[in-house]
Amino acid sequence: MTIAQITLHQPRRLVVGAGTIAEVGAWAADAQSILVIATPITAGFVDRLKLKGRVAVFDAIPGEPDIATLNAALETARQQKPDLIVGLGGGSVLDVAKLVAVLWNSEQTLADVAGPNRVAGRGTRLVQVATTAGTGSEAGIRSLITDPEKGNKIAVESPHMIADLAILDPELTYSVPPAVTAATGVDAMAHCVEAFTNRRAHPMIDGFARMGFRLVGKYLARAVKDGTDTEAREGMMLASYYGGICLGPVNTAAGHAIAYPLGTRLGLPHGLANAIIFPYVLAFNQTVAADKTAEVAQALGLGDTLTARELLSAARGFCRNLGIEMSLAAHGAKMDDLPLYASEAHSNRRLMDNNPIDMSVEDVLGIYKAAF
Repeated sequence: MTIAQITLHQPRRLVVGAGTIAEVGAWAADAQSILVIATPITAGFVDRLKLKGRVAVFDAIPGEPDIATLNAALETARQQKPDLIVGLGGGSVLDVAKLVAVLWNSEQTLADVAGPNRVAGRGTRLVQVATTAGTGSEAGIRSLITDPEKGNKIAVESPHMIADLAILDPELTYSVPPAVTAATGVDAMAHCVEAFTNRRAHPMIDGFARMGFRLVGKYLARAVKDGTDTEAREGMMLASYYGGICLGPVNTAAGHAIAYPLGTRLGLPHGLANAIIFPYVLAFNQTVAADKTAEVAQALGLGDTLTARELLSAARGFCRNLGIEMSLAAHGAKMDDLPLYASEAHSNRRLMDNNPIDMSVEDVLGIYKAAF
């Protein structure tokens, strides 16, 4: 078996630890004009950045940012003319920050850069400060923006979107509520697991994936139970970061494809959508990825030598014990809408083609129905 070539991109500098957000100011001491991209909640951390230059804050970022959100952020950037952009938030914020950094003073539009390696360059420094442990967006070169007209996500991927400095400060996640901690934690794990059991899996990425899902098994329940457990919070931030590394060269597979319509159509937060779907795809893929699936089950404490049915039940139990509501009906889904979701998920070949076993539209619909 020949091992495929991969290219790994990581932030030029990564700082991990409690209180490390305060290092941004010293690192960016020469920045004259700074634009911080945040949410109304994470904007409360701006003072902790210890920035010295002129600071503007754009905090109108919803849970699933769309093209209008990006355009509003770009407009603010063009007024501010920043020499430094700071993403301060979860994955949605960090994704917008990447795109603003490469587009605000460029001739290119979002349509010009959609897809892989179409960004011309970047002249503005970029700092990414994560405030959740979920997407691992601070680690990577990819950004997703919802197109409300088409009901899908536009993916932009470019080495020009890598951060100059990334900060993983567990103190910023203390205030994340238990439900969000749980859902984003399962999302981080799904990044690792889907890359691990992927058609394009790679021994080097397998290493990051293993570190990630083992950390989730060890720390997620603790972080949900006590939000100020610094060791657990830091463990989850590392798991999320490792998941972000997995996304670059290998990416996710059917789990994320099936979760996307729940975000774009039903409006579920990305982490929650992935948490609901995760157990079903884990069990579905077991037949072709038995050894790796067994490794995941063991790391999460689900048990050994499980049948597909036992695995599904144990994985659902894992999510439910974290307080995640696993029923799609409880989240407002209608049985009549499931075929539409299934056709949209199945047509997402960018991710579906990575799955270790082919899934038919009927297979996807079956998962939605089982999760209903």
